Amino acid sequence: MLIGSYTPWLVVVSFLVAVLASFTALDMASRVTTAATRRSTWLWLIGGGGAMGLGIWSMHFIGMLAFQLPIPLGYALGLTTVSLLAAVASSIFALWLVSRPTLPHGRLVLGAVLMGSGIASMHYLGMAALYMQPGIDYHAGWVALSLLIAVAASWAALYIAFRLRSSHRRLRDRIAPALVLGAAIVGMHYTGMAAARFPAGSLCGAAAGDGLQAQWLALVVLVLTIAILAIVLIVSWLDQRMEAQLLRLRNTDLTSSLDDAQAELTQAALHDPLTRLPNRRLLQQRIEQALAEAEQRGSRFAVMFMDLDGFKQVNDAYGHQTGDALLVAVADRTRKLLRPADMLARLGGDEFVLVVPIENDEDVATLASRIIQTVGREPLLPHQDLQVTASIGIAICPDHAASERQLMAFADAAMYQAKEAGRNAYVRFADWMNDSAEQQFQLLADLRRAIGTEQLFLHYQPKTRVAGQSVSGAEALIRWRHPQQGLIPPDRFIRLAERSGVINDIGRWALNEACRQLRVWHDAGHDGWTVSVNLSPIQFASPTLLHEVREALKTHHLQPRRLILEITESAVMRDTEASLTLLQAMAALGVGISIDDFGTGYSSLLYLKRLPATEIKIDHAFVRDLENSSEDVVIVSAIVALGHALDMDIVAEGVETAGQRAYLERLGCDYLQGYLLGRPMDPERFMQLHDLPRPRVEVAAGWKAHARPGASAG
Repeated sequence: MLIGSYTPWLVVVSFLVAVLASFTALDMASRVTTAATRRSTWLWLIGGGGAMGLGIWSMHFIGMLAFQLPIPLGYALGLTTVSLLAAVASSIFALWLVSRPTLPHGRLVLGAVLMGSGIASMHYLGMAALYMQPGIDYHAGWVALSLLIAVAASWAALYIAFRLRSSHRRLRDRIAPALVLGAAIVGMHYTGMAAARFPAGSLCGAAAGDGLQAQWLALVVLVLTIAILAIVLIVSWLDQRMEAQLLRLRNTDLTSSLDDAQAELTQAALHDPLTRLPNRRLLQQRIEQALAEAEQRGSRFAVMFMDLDGFKQVNDAYGHQTGDALLVAVADRTRKLLRPADMLARLGGDEFVLVVPIENDEDVATLASRIIQTVGREPLLPHQDLQVTASIGIAICPDHAASERQLMAFADAAMYQAKEAGRNAYVRFADWMNDSAEQQFQLLADLRRAIGTEQLFLHYQPKTRVAGQSVSGAEALIRWRHPQQGLIPPDRFIRLAERSGVINDIGRWALNEACRQLRVWHDAGHDGWTVSVNLSPIQFASPTLLHEVREALKTHHLQPRRLILEITESAVMRDTEASLTLLQAMAALGVGISIDDFGTGYSSLLYLKRLPATEIKIDHAFVRDLENSSEDVVIVSAIVALGHALDMDIVAEGVETAGQRAYLERLGCDYLQGYLLGRPMDPERFMQLHDLPRPRVEVAAGWKAHARPGASAG
């Protein structure tokens, strides 16, 4: 027998190559599994399998090169190549197997047998490439053990690779499994080598012919194998780094996208999708914040509830698309009027809410007036002559309430009062607006019983002629002294009467009472005085109104021209053709017609020219800031010029200062009314104060009305 020996350093190198090959196998398993595309999967499978197979084959040949016999050794190129192909094929199969979604035990065992057989074939084909003569004598026991080790090593390799294939552990965490697999592969090789027996006198046929010489083959195999394995591992590492960088970029993009999505979701959750205004949820948060600030700083703010008049008709007539465009236009116009601290929100439909910090009460009134004028100033949509008006209700914290729910409810209640007053107006909340249904029902029952009794009575506010500074008559204003509650504000019971229809009975009584009192004054020598009686929109629409006026004049023997009927501009414009017919009939009767609150409605000059009115009353909103507002001076001057051109008298109401009076006289008004010239008072007091040709400008005692309603006699 030929006695063989091993070169120690080559044995060590063979072990290191086996470990490196095992390390490559584990890394390739993860690359194949996590490849992004099918094409890249196959590239990593073939490339990785080739590199891993080369590594196992190199370990085998380096181990064989470490084996020394006392004869020259060489290796046949053909069988050496076939052994390499066996190693590569086994490695590709192994990588494919561990890249499957599952690896059940039966498939694992079968794969281990096939892969172990491939590795064993590689080993024994490599041994056969020596072309030993006589042939190598193998010990059956050692061969069986080498085969068992090959299958066991393959089982361990497949199992570990499958478990680690999707792991995101660092490369160094694969060193221990690679050492185990490398030791198993080396153990299989050297067990197979131990099975080989070389008879005495044996010769290596490959060394004598064209076989590969061991001396230079060792160096080529070692350098080439390490280079290839190193290149594969470097490529894998670079790919992993690139993938990690892409993952970070994707995560960054994903985070940015999530932030954008979160911002969009927040926007959608807190804003109205049509107008992009804050919605009810954000409005509630803003009011709660304003409440906290009001409590800490002692500040005040207003909640203004705005509803569009006539929006439903626009929606029904022109469709929801036009209605939506109208809402956007209203939102844009209103938003331009606000300060940075103000907030405009949309509740839904045609309902909007403003939250406005207050420095003084005039700020709220001014803003409400500007909103009403801006919304109704001109057509809201281009190429479409569509107009709507706005009704606004105002509640103030802490004056009226100190909770979000109450402020919203009170502002809503005030807004409904603005609508019932004729629309296109703003109303500040009053306590009586919060009456419960039971309280309103009881108050209405008391009001019905009060008609015709001393509970209901008229007060008269003087109307002064500018030329001559004399009283020309009075405006009749209705009052109610409740037996338990005392004086009830007109705003409270007039609205209630209009909703219930009782206003017609009250209006009929007030018309007769005013005519009766005028008869008394005429009999006392003031036959030049007139009396103005307010008609509510409900009463103005009554089919019996003309008959009632005629009967009142006849009963009290009055000249028709001494009776002036006041109707608001907005009431006239509700049904212009019907209003024109009725007013023309009144004019034919000889009764004076006064257009009340002129300038706050939406009448056109075309209809104003057709109205048989005898006078125009300038609303107090234009008189209030006359001394400080050049715009109001221009407006009043234009109204005076317009009225005189149409042969109408001009009456200015709400005169409270001498400066206002001077302006109005200089601008050409014919008549003045206001607290400066006299407050509403009972008829006896009125007679005492104005029984002289030139009235004394005296502030008479009397109850100060919070608002003069556009209703019958006040």
